[in-house]
Amino acid sequence: MADVGLMFVGAVLFVNGLLLLGKIDGKGAGIFNLFVGSLQTAVPFYLIATAANMNDILLASGIFLFGFTYLYVGIANLAGIQPVGLGWYSAWVAVMAAAFGITNIVKFHDTTIGLLWLQWAVLWGLFWVVLGLGVSRLTTFTGWLTLILSFTTCTIPGFLLLLGEWGHVQTWLVLVVIAATAVAVLPSLGRALREQATPDTPETALPVSVS
Repeated sequence: MADVGLMFVGAVLFVNGLLLLGKIDGKGAGIFNLFVGSLQTAVPFYLIATAANMNDILLASGIFLFGFTYLYVGIANLAGIQPVGLGWYSAWVAVMAAAFGITNIVKFHDTTIGLLWLQWAVLWGLFWVVLGLGVSRLTTFTGWLTLILSFTTCTIPGFLLLLGEWGHVQTWLVLVVIAATAVAVLPSLGRALREQATPDTPETALPVSVS
């Protein structure tokens, strides 16, 4: 069940990445965020209710980070609410995502999943910078990174999990994908940071979403 949710997280990240790039309107994306947010809230409720031990509860609880983010994005965009609160919530989620990444690596010895969580932590951190701090010149960079991670951290892993093939993915392959992503997006980050600094203000109802 969680694997299905992960695949659809890829879909909502894809939509939100296009939204950040100005290709989709906020209300249209907001509706889809509500769909996926509802799914990613219902799934952990079920998994926790049927959990056999505390480790299962721990792992399922991380899914709420996604669900509440997408519900927040959907409601904020449909209601025209400024995204500053969403941005600061994303800062907290970024910290928790990093904690889940470290936990998967250290406690459960699952480095591949841990690396996915650490990438989501970076993405949520960018949402904090763009929405919470209002650094709008990083919006395009964040949009492109969201598009890439929608496939590399969600859609493809989710589909491989459904196929029962994720266990065959080696840590080195995940690291190669991370390195390739960095090579692809870091130049645009450098250009954004070199731009003439101008007063940045949070954009009204800027639709953003995370891993």
